[in-house]
Amino acid sequence: MNKLTNNCIFCKIAKHQLSSYTVYEDSEAIAFLDIDPINEGHILVIPKEHYLDIDEIPKELLSHLLDITQKIVVAIKKTYNPNGYSIMQNGGEFNDIGHFHLHIFPRYQNDGFAWKCGENEINVSQEIASNIRKVL
Repeated sequence: MNKLTNNCIFCKIAKHQLSSYTVYEDSEAIAFLDIDPINEGHILVIPKEHYLDIDEIPKELLSHLLDITQKIVVAIKKTYNPNGYSIMQNGGEFNDIGHFHLHIFPRYQNDGFAWKCGENEINVSQEIASNIRKVL
């Protein structure tokens, strides 16, 4: 789905139809501050073309997005001197914007951000690993 979508907020940002606090831009990608940050310096990296999921993005473009992400991590470390950082991406219906984006943000001890899992016990086994390996 590599076209501009008229109702997509991130497509509008990529086409400069909506403003953003841009930290990086080139012909294929743009990175800007998240308007609802986990911590100060929370940045979103997006391709300018519209894609929903990581498996739709051409490998060259995905590699470019990761190169940008690496540069942003270096900048975050130099700017904020955090204890660490997180990089996240949600796919499918969990992508609340509907346009592929990577979250990058500085992390600190006791910053309140947490990975929360459901209460159900999840199996981890060689069979599960084998099933996924077969598909790969």
